[in-house]
Formats: sequence, C-alpha cells, structure tokens
Amino acid sequence: MKRYNALSAALVAMTLLTTQLPMSAQTTNSTTKSKTAKSAKPRKETPTEIQIREMREALKAQQDQINALQQQLSSKSSDATAAQQTAADAQAQAAAAAASAAQAQAAATAAATKADAASTSVTELQTTTTTLNDNVIANQRKVEDEINSPSTFHYKGVNITPGGYAAFEGVWRQHSVNSDINTPFNSIPFPSANEGHVSELNFSARQSRLSVLVTGDAGAYKLTGYWEMDFLGTGTSSNNNQSNSYVLRQRQIWGQFATPAGFAVTGGQMWSLITEDAKGDDPRTEIQPLTIDPQYLVGYSWERQPGIRVEQRLGNPNAGAVTLAVSAEQAQITNFTAAGSIPTMFFFGGIGQNGGLYNAAGNVTAGNTAGTGAISTYANNVAPDILLKAAFDEPKLHFEVGGILRFLRNEYFPVLTVAGTASAPVYTYSPILRNSTATAGGGFFSLRVKPIPLFETAIQGTFGTGLGRYGSSQLADATLRPNETLEPIRNDHALFSLVFHPSKNWDFFAYYGGEYDQRTVYAVATPTGNALIGYGPRNLNDSGCYNLPAISGNSSGTAGSISATNCASPTRFIQEAMGGFIWRAVNSPKYGRLQYEATYSYVQRNLWSGNNVPATGPITGPTGPRATDPMIHISMRYFIP
Repeated sequence: MKRYNALSAALVAMTLLTTQLPMSAQTTNSTTKSKTAKSAKPRKETPTEIQIREMREALKAQQDQINALQQQLSSKSSDATAAQQTAADAQAQAAAAAASAAQAQAAATAAATKADAASTSVTELQTTTTTLNDNVIANQRKVEDEINSPSTFHYKGVNITPGGYAAFEGVWRQHSVNSDINTPFNSIPFPSANEGHVSELNFSARQSRLSVLVTGDAGAYKLTGYWEMDFLGTGTSSNNNQSNSYVLRQRQIWGQFATPAGFAVTGGQMWSLITEDAKGDDPRTEIQPLTIDPQYLVGYSWERQPGIRVEQRLGNPNAGAVTLAVSAEQAQITNFTAAGSIPTMFFFGGIGQNGGLYNAAGNVTAGNTAGTGAISTYANNVAPDILLKAAFDEPKLHFEVGGILRFLRNEYFPVLTVAGTASAPVYTYSPILRNSTATAGGGFFSLRVKPIPLFETAIQGTFGTGLGRYGSSQLADATLRPNETLEPIRNDHALFSLVFHPSKNWDFFAYYGGEYDQRTVYAVATPTGNALIGYGPRNLNDSGCYNLPAISGNSSGTAGSISATNCASPTRFIQEAMGGFIWRAVNSPKYGRLQYEATYSYVQRNLWSGNNVPATGPITGPTGPRATDPMIHISMRYFIP
C-alpha cells in the first residue's frame, strides 16, 4: 500500500512536469509533426526532444507499472475485503456459536436443575411414601387396638369410657374402732373403753371402684354424664361371717352441659364445692389426699352430696384463668352435741319411715322418752347449703377461696319455768310448737404450688360456725341454747401436705391436719344455782377416762364398747400426722396400672377439760384428756386402662 502511494506521487509529479513545459517546445513539436507529415523525411531529434521522449517513455513505463500495481492492489483489496468479509462471517458464526453454546449451557443448567429437582422430588416422594407407610401401619395398629381393646366405646352419638380399679386393702390399729378400713376419727377410744385395750386387723376389697364416663358433642354444648360407685355400703344382712356380702353404693352420679365459652351447669351427686379442685371448679378434678383410708385425713374438708352447680371460666388456664362457681347442696345437721341437764322438748329431724327411701334404722343417739327430741341422721332442712368459690389457675399454682352459708332449723316447745337444782333442773314447757332457724357458715381456701415437676405443696383451711359436717372428723355442728334454739359451734379445719414425685412410678408424701370445735356453754338459772348446758361444760365428769373398763360382757363375748365410762367431755381438737408412699409396679396406658401403697398415721383426740380430771394418765390439768391411735394401711390396686 505504501508502494502504491509512492508511485501515485511520482506519476502526479511527472504529469505536472509535462504540463509545465515551455510553449516553444510544444510549438516546435507541433511544427515538426507538420513538416514530417508533409515531407515524410526523418529528421534527427534534438536533445530536448530526446529528453522529452525519454521522459515520456519513462513516464509511460511508470504509468504501466502504476496500472499493474493498481490492478494488483485492487486484487489485494478484493482479497482483503473478502478476508474481512470472511472474518466478519467467522465472527458472526463465532457469535452464533457462542450464543448456541450459551443456550446449550442454559439448557444444560436447566436440565441439571430439573434433574436435581426430579431427584429431590423422588427423594421427597420416597420419604413421603415411607411416612405414609408408617402412618398407615400406625393407623392400622390404632384401628386394630380400638377394635380389639378400645379405651372408649361409641354408642349412637356419645363416647363411653369405663374406669375404676380392683383393690385389696388392709388396716392395723393399735386401738380398735370396729370400722373396717375407714376411721371414725371422733371415736378414737380412751383406756376406759374396752376397745381401748385391743388392736384390730382388717382386710377388705370393698373400696374397689367402678366408673363410667359418657360424653357427647351436641354442637353448641358438650354433654357429660358420670357414674362412680364402690362397695362401702352396708346392707341389713352384710357381715364378715362367710360371704362378706357388702352392697354397691353411689359415690357420684351427675350430668353436665358446658359451652366452649367456659360456662357449665352440673347437677347430681358430686363432690362439694368446698373440696379442693385441681382445675378451676370442674367436677372430676377434685384432689383427695394420697391415703387409703376412705375417711381421708383429719383437716380435709369435703362432702359428696346432691346439688346443682353453675360455673363460668374466664381466661386461659395455661396463662392465668379465673373460674367462678356457685352451688346449692344438700343440707344436713350432723353430730349435734349438747351436754349437761338440757331441755328435751325439741327436734330437728327424724328417723326414716317404712315405705320411704330413707333408712328406717336411723341412728337415734339422744332424745326424751317420747322420742320428741330424737337426734337422727335426717334433718328437716329449711334451705340448701349455698357455696360460692373463685379459683385461680396458672401452670405452677392453683388457688381457691370461697364461702358457705347454712341454715340450721329446729322445732321446739318453749321452756316456761326451771325448777329443781343446778345438778338436776326440772323444766316445764309451753304446748305451742315454735320454729327457729340459726344462720351458720364461714369461709374456706386452698393453695397448691408446684415449683418444680418433682414437688408440690399445699395448704387448705375452713373457718366458721356450723361446719363440723364438712370435716373428716365430723365434729359437732351445733349445740343447744337455754331456750332450746340451735347455736352453731365454731369449727376450724386445716390440712398441710407435701408430695414428692421422684419418678412416674413413685410418690412419697406427708400430711398434717387438725380440726377444732370451740367450747360453747350457757348457764340456766335454777333455785339452787346455775346449771351448765351446751358444748363442753366444765362440770362434766372426766374422772374415768384413763381407768380400766368396767367389768362387762356376756356369753357371746360381744359386749365391748368404745364408749368410755365417766369420760363425758366432748372433743376439743383432733390432729393427725400421716406419711407414706405409692409404687406403680406397672403403669401402662394399654395394660393398666398395678399400684402398691402403704401409709402410717398417728391420730390424737383431745377433749375439753371437765370436772374431776383424772389424777393419772398422759395428761392432767385443764387441757383435758386425750386418746391416741397409731394406724397402718396397706393397699394393692389394679386400675383398668
């Protein structure tokens, strides 16, 4: 290309030189041609012409060379253009190839992704299939278990769940109370009673229990029915001679409807609202002490009796819930006690009648010769007992507080005059019968704390008047005023408990409880002084509490009695300490639970001090006599799953 440029420059220079020759030279040349043409004679070229001719020849040679070079350059330019086009085509092909490669790479990547996804899907499908297979197998087993060993039976629209246990139990007491495995705490004998000198050992299966729970979902309501029974009832022919045929009795029979909003109404025979619950005020969550004794523990407040209960839960029990409840429950006056020379023309109940549904063999414990003052097990109530309770629940705490209102009624013939002496007053009565109602009641509470899963502690108490029947010791509810109306006695009950759960198969526990009846005494004026009547008069004879029993008996050897001679004061305070353990040898939701238990109890019964306090014995002085009774209970129970 450089060579072509040089040649072009030379050619241009020669052209310019030629065009710039003198005019004379050009004229001469023309003249010469003309002459030559005319004469046709050759003539000798001049030096100038020769020079010009040579220059033209050289110029022509250079022009030819330039033309050749141009032709060659044109050929090379075509080749370059072709090469450039080829390069461009190659570059385009390379770009297309790169695009194809990119598409191929993308396709490969997509294919790899799809392959990975397919592999993942296959893996997930395999896992899902395995899970489905496991679920199918588990569901098949569940269905087979429900068919072959269902925990709940389905009947129409309800679920029926059976429950209960078979029990072998026994008790040893140092001092007999002739009462099978349950303990009448207010009858612990003194040494002057025959049973105060003999121990007892009893085996029993009567606490074996059956229960049936029926539940149904009726849309807006959840319906529940519950039946619970044992064999601690006594028929007229029940005995320990041969068949030991004791009768079935009702413990609980009630029905309930409840709403999802926490409102519920329960009616039937159930645990009283005064009983501590584990959750709110709900039936079937009651907490009984871990004892074998069916009378439970001194200081434990409870009843099982007919009633109707309305409750409303507010909040979530797992985050703090309050439950409010009110109940109307069967009333009864129990263990009425009036000592001294009391008037006798009054009554507040009667024995059951033949043809009726109350026991005609009522326990008549006192009254006048005509029976008008008979004290029986069936009170003539004017109103039910009314109980209110508020319960607060958190995961580690349950607290209850409530109140109870009672109405104790009796009928009497008013005392007109009192004659005789202070030791033997004589009463005259009006022939007009009158009624009187005494209001009683008080408050109760319980607090249960579970700081850690292995341990829980609780305290409960009941304080008020006329509440003796709500305590395990069954202390007196009321005594008599001089005008023959009823006076409720101040009662206090308290129970403290510790429970340790080291594992799901073991429990260890300890309890201490007490119940108190206040001295309630009135003076009746007589011509010779005041006669004392009521609960715990100080002039009662306690001189024989620790004496040996009087000589008694008959040919059958059955004249023993827990009643002490010359030991007349009533109970002031009863206390009990109890400890024990539970071992669950088998604890399976499929096969049930086999449980062993043993407890040791020490009961002390203290009387109010009276006159002629014994000079010998464990206690002397104004604190009053006392009796004790160590006890051991054992139990083996099989709970159905």
